[in-house]
Amino acid sequence: MGHGKKVSLKATLQSQQTRLKAEKKAEHAAQVAEQKGKRKTQNTKGKSNPPTIPFRPIDTILLIGEGNFSFARALLVDPPDELEHLPPAGVTATSYDSEEDCYAKYSDARKIVETLRSRGAEVVFGVDAAKLHKHSSFKGRRWDRIVWNFPHAGKGITDQDRNILSNQRLILDFLRSASHCLSLGPIPLVHQKRPRKVPDDDDEDMNVEDPEDLLPSTAVGSGRGTILITLRNVPPYTTWDVPRLAKTPPKSSRTGETPNPRFKLLRSFVFHRSIWKGYEHRMTKGERAHGQGTTGVGGEDRTWEFCLQD
Repeated sequence: MGHGKKVSLKATLQSQQTRLKAEKKAEHAAQVAEQKGKRKTQNTKGKSNPPTIPFRPIDTILLIGEGNFSFARALLVDPPDELEHLPPAGVTATSYDSEEDCYAKYSDARKIVETLRSRGAEVVFGVDAAKLHKHSSFKGRRWDRIVWNFPHAGKGITDQDRNILSNQRLILDFLRSASHCLSLGPIPLVHQKRPRKVPDDDDEDMNVEDPEDLLPSTAVGSGRGTILITLRNVPPYTTWDVPRLAKTPPKSSRTGETPNPRFKLLRSFVFHRSIWKGYEHRMTKGERAHGQGTTGVGGEDRTWEFCLQD
């Protein structure tokens, strides 16, 4: 990374006071979500929205940073009913690791990969999320959905600000590269169930209470491709400020480089791990580093879905 980019990205980090305020809001949101969950459990007769399935059987899907490939397996081997007829040939599952390193990190990965390949899915190793469009297997190709569940730079940085910056760099580079790999078309329509009431400020995407009450639990319709990023909606992940990075990225400081692409947030929704049967989140360092991973305490897993702005 160039020194100029480092300075530019540091400028995107919020001040200590602002960050603490965001963390307090996130903690409150987590408490609200927990209380809502308890009420739903206690009131078994209460109605709740079904889990959001953000894919259609006709979608082409690129999965980034798959770890042990258990999400790809869940998508193709025992999917939700809505995806029963999803063609395996339309799914490309990738890992940053080489095939040898992946199998060394995750003891179950080899068997899962064999299953995926036997069904006709594409599995590619050695894929850098920051250089997708430059990978030899992907040049000129485009997908309807590009998915990264629980991205992390995996550098083990203990200093909070440096850790935030490292992961923001990763997200920005991923968004920049993925923008070249999205299907073309008009901005997809997301029909709201009722008028969305949010404060007219920059924090609207991070602090909407229960967005599933506002948006339908269906896949986004036809149009340009979308990017789905899932994170635990609690600190430290909320401090990465992914929606803001996508909507208003910092200016590029590299001479002659095109501006960072701007994205539109279509929606966010709870990511229910339970509907993806057999899916097990694995940390970047793998099982050799006790890589089962809790990805934050409290709160919820949440997916943000973006498409390129006009």
